[in-house]
Amino acid sequence: MLKATGIKKSYGKLPILKGVNFEVAQGEIVSIIGASGAGKSTLLHILGTLDKPDSGEVELKGTIVNKLSGNLLSNFRNQNIGFVFQFHHLLPEFSALENICIPAFIANKSKKQTEVRAIELLDLFGLKDRAFHKPNQLSGGEQQRIAIARALINNPAIVLADEPSGNLDSENATALHQLFVSLRDNFKQTFVIATHNEHLAKTSDRVVVMKDGLIV
Repeated sequence: MLKATGIKKSYGKLPILKGVNFEVAQGEIVSIIGASGAGKSTLLHILGTLDKPDSGEVELKGTIVNKLSGNLLSNFRNQNIGFVFQFHHLLPEFSALENICIPAFIANKSKKQTEVRAIELLDLFGLKDRAFHKPNQLSGGEQQRIAIARALINNPAIVLADEPSGNLDSENATALHQLFVSLRDNFKQTFVIATHNEHLAKTSDRVVVMKDGLIV
């Protein structure tokens, strides 16, 4: 489903990625581990089209995504890629339900159908009774599950998660990774997860180690 070839990226004279080759199959959970500065987040941002490589290609579902730009790129990202970050980035003035719906509203999807889908996700995650709570009324684990539901609202081909359990206690971190496995098992959802947590990474189908801008 996803293939990155020869990805290089530098910031100024500092090389971050030095020719990364990386593939992910549909329905696979791949964890990327490595020390801070190894290039995990930079690679994830390039795979997710949030940044462009200096050279190399990223292909998702047959489309060379780093050749897209403007509205074509924004629309492709919105429809095919979900994002989960260490910090939830939920909008504080909106309810859990409204936060989940935002990517679908951006894609001009039906309000009614979107809200039905969001309620289904809330129910799946055991948060249906939190639908109208604001983020400050939710625990850290609940906020992160809302962020995952938001990432899934458009039925993306792939979800990219950057240190998704980094701001959670061990119990919630374990529950989060179990949720990823459940979504893989039940819906064949594909995940790429950058993490420092080697123990939780081992729950993935495959663990990729990065060091000094390369996969080793």
